[in-house]
Amino acid sequence: MTTELLNHREEGPASAPPLLLGPSLGTSLALWDQVAPELSAAHRVIRWDLPGHGGSAADLIGPGATVGDLAALVLELADALGLDRFAYAGVSLGGAVGLHLAVHHPERVSSLAVLCSSAHFGGEAPWRERAERVRREGLAGLAESADARWFTPGFSVPRLVRDHREADPGAYAACCDALAAFDLRDRLGDITVPTLLVAGRQDPATPPAHLREIADAVPEATLVELPGASHLAPAQCPRAVLTALRTQLDGPVASGTAVRREVLGDPHVDRAQARQTPFTARFQDFVSRYAWGEIWTDPTLSRRERSMITLTALVAHGHHEELATHVRAALRNGLTPEEIGAVLLQTAVYCGVPAANAAFATAQRVLAEQEPGRG
Repeated sequence: MTTELLNHREEGPASAPPLLLGPSLGTSLALWDQVAPELSAAHRVIRWDLPGHGGSAADLIGPGATVGDLAALVLELADALGLDRFAYAGVSLGGAVGLHLAVHHPERVSSLAVLCSSAHFGGEAPWRERAERVRREGLAGLAESADARWFTPGFSVPRLVRDHREADPGAYAACCDALAAFDLRDRLGDITVPTLLVAGRQDPATPPAHLREIADAVPEATLVELPGASHLAPAQCPRAVLTALRTQLDGPVASGTAVRREVLGDPHVDRAQARQTPFTARFQDFVSRYAWGEIWTDPTLSRRERSMITLTALVAHGHHEELATHVRAALRNGLTPEEIGAVLLQTAVYCGVPAANAAFATAQRVLAEQEPGRG
């Protein structure tokens, strides 16, 4: 049992759903610099370094290492952090670790994203040859070609190239041994966790065909191809990667306009859209996407509960026109007139009697309109 853990960095709330991010060969956890901070708003993000890369000790693996050995180190890290189950995303060799975990330890993985990776890596011989070269010559020469292997022409991330140059040659070669021995093609059908595959359209190391092969074999997998991306997509196309990962981890954003119509009713939304001008268009889009497409669709609270909270907030700020709209919405969300009255009575205690008095007048007018034979 290894006593030393992989070097790692944690970001985000400790109580949030855990997400492990795995690196590509030759890089460090800096590969995720433009993506991890954004994901940490809703997840406990743990980035880790391969042995001999970044801050991880080189002697965590040795010659003849396998992807299974690396996966065992990741599980040791997860155990040390108290993570029974976690979402996982990895690039290239980091993606192979994710595939191994999903096949051999499915009870530990809640969601899988495999980026610019493969179920095999083009045969054993090239990796054995690279391992021998690195053990013989070190990494300086190989690092000179990193940009061509990792990025499209004209693009570079100097920090990652430096990490490549400064990695431990022995540990790097052991990771090459792991890639040489890796072939999970006959087990892809066993993967049952939700799986996302992300391919860089211009990736020479693991071309899109490698990701398509996985997508075709893993039940209900999703494949995203990124134009303009090469092998290290999180570094080159972070926004596109972030969008794909958020959809995988949190589900697709609901249609804000549809939810807005369900809660407020078609006439209200139709009037709002009819009044829209080029000046107000971005604000209306903001309301639909964030208020209705994200907040009102969050299943943590029911729509009834959200209506009660909204009524209270509108009373507190004296927004009587909006209050009228949301009294109607509260009825649509299942509140009775008696429950609406109880909410407004509560506001008298915490928002003040004058505010509640005005709110009762607004609500009474709206409720009267709903009575049979009225308005």
